[in-house]
Amino acid sequence: QVQLVESGGGLVQAGGSLRLSCKASGIFSISTMGWYRQAPGKQRELVARIDTFGSTNYADSVKGRFTISRDNAKNTVYLQMNSLKPEDTAVYYCWKFISYWGQGTQVTVSS
Repeated sequence: QVQLVESGGGLVQAGGSLRLSCKASGIFSISTMGWYRQAPGKQRELVARIDTFGSTNYADSVKGRFTISRDNAKNTVYLQMNSLKPEDTAVYYCWKFISYWGQGTQVTVSS
């Protein structure tokens, strides 16, 4: 059974940085992984994804500020978040193709 465990969330001031990590465990094959987020009262939305070849795509709202990467040897995907804004405040979820989800980690950006 695949398990995804996120870490690295927290409280940061606007303009600051955070790095999220998601470690996968269980029997699985290397596949596309990504990060989604859900703010209060809003739908869950894609933040960034990375495929097995390292190709990435980002939501327009985070392009140039966030970077997704992966370490296949460690079964871990990362999200480096720079120049954070209050509107980035949300619960961030790790995702693995097709439909595996982590428990979420809270990111709060104060103004």
